[in-house]
Amino acid sequence: MLLSWLVPLATISSALGGKSAGQIPIREGVIGGVRSTPAPAPEAETLQSFATTPGALRVVENSGVCETTPGVFQASGYGDLTAKESIFFWYFAARNNPETAPLSLWFNGGPGSSSMIGLLQELGPCRITNDSSSVTLNPFSWNTNSNMLFIDQPVGVGFSHGTLSVGTSQAAAADVWTFLQIFLKDSRFSNLAANDLAIWTESYGGHYGPTFAAYFLSQNTAIAAGTVSGVHLNLKTLGVGDGLTDPISQYPGYITYAGSNLTTHSSPQVLSRAQILRGTQRLPGARLITACNNAGSNSVCSAAQSFCNNNILSPLVGSFDVYYVPSGSDDPYPPDISSYLASIRTKVGGEVTWQETNGQVYDNFATTGDWMRSSLPDLELVINSGVRVLIYDGDADYILNFNGVEAMIASLNTKFSAEFNKQAFSPFKVNSLLAGQFKTTGTFSYVRIYGAGHEVPAYKNGTLAVGQAAFQFFTQTMANQSLSST
Repeated sequence: MLLSWLVPLATISSALGGKSAGQIPIREGVIGGVRSTPAPAPEAETLQSFATTPGALRVVENSGVCETTPGVFQASGYGDLTAKESIFFWYFAARNNPETAPLSLWFNGGPGSSSMIGLLQELGPCRITNDSSSVTLNPFSWNTNSNMLFIDQPVGVGFSHGTLSVGTSQAAAADVWTFLQIFLKDSRFSNLAANDLAIWTESYGGHYGPTFAAYFLSQNTAIAAGTVSGVHLNLKTLGVGDGLTDPISQYPGYITYAGSNLTTHSSPQVLSRAQILRGTQRLPGARLITACNNAGSNSVCSAAQSFCNNNILSPLVGSFDVYYVPSGSDDPYPPDISSYLASIRTKVGGEVTWQETNGQVYDNFATTGDWMRSSLPDLELVINSGVRVLIYDGDADYILNFNGVEAMIASLNTKFSAEFNKQAFSPFKVNSLLAGQFKTTGTFSYVRIYGAGHEVPAYKNGTLAVGQAAFQFFTQTMANQSLSST
């Protein structure tokens, strides 16, 4: 049962541990908060005029940055949706057999956060050093056996620039589809259209991933029917890490996580049970979330986000880092990437100053209340369509904790759900070392990684290397295999 939390809002800022950086913005001292005054109107256009080529790519090839494996092609630059909307991308060919390797798309969350986070802190060909000054080659890069395409979206995020009008996951999906049509029609990348396609994402990607995948499938159907023209996207895989998908099932997880000791592989107790039980009044937040998803207006959904994040998400974390609880307040890991990206911006074709999260894009989403709209129906559609789906989570993450994610999975209604929910967890071992626990039924799998924070591939487990456990579940899933121990 959801309970109200009787903590004065003035304490919330300190409860966040001073955390100033991360995929999810802070508004008025509340992580995932909503402005109490209206956000500024979206910009009509960029402040600077760029020499765009609407409907085409502008590319820097083989910049020599990040991927230094001999003979591996890379390209970065912009896909210009219109004269005033440009999406930045960074592509790395697979280190092995790029001609036949699948194409994997990577999206970070926010909403409004750059996919360079995933590239440089988590799973790309290089990883930022702890002093943020340089990068080192990543032996567990996801481009080992997959072509990787990192995309800064929506427009305005990261190095992307232009009219900041997107404020829903559905609108973002349409722009990403348009970008991919441009990308796959370019002669340098058109051969990839026949290869298998995967979507990988995290955090707000719990919205992005299912919404994008469902939109791609619907567009493919329209192409086959002749009502839409375009390149068919050969979608085979969806992976979502530490994702916000279904708030009504996930928000009780904040109370569970905050009040419980985790396994011996994981984080310490966040708050005492006595503290959590101090609030005994039934929480009206559940009603707000339900109203939002019963065809609620933007204002109803935005109000649900504001109330729940003010009264549940933010206060319950106490003095711990929301992205990696064992660290305590304001964890400096993963290291900051802003100074490094500033130093290589022109080499990779970036045209604007990189920012981790675009606040206006975030505010656009907060205004529509997209945060509280469930993506569960899209996730169910994608699973039932035959796309292989993996949900993964780090058990040391609070902000999208495994209690909430596993409750979301339990609420799914798919062709695999009955069997999956009856199944017991199995150990997930990597090179005979215990790294987590998993379930798998048909083409649907879930894995909880021990000791990992919000950005699961950024962490190590025991004597395993950083990213090694994540590399195993990625590799198995991309090979169209169910998860298994090694």
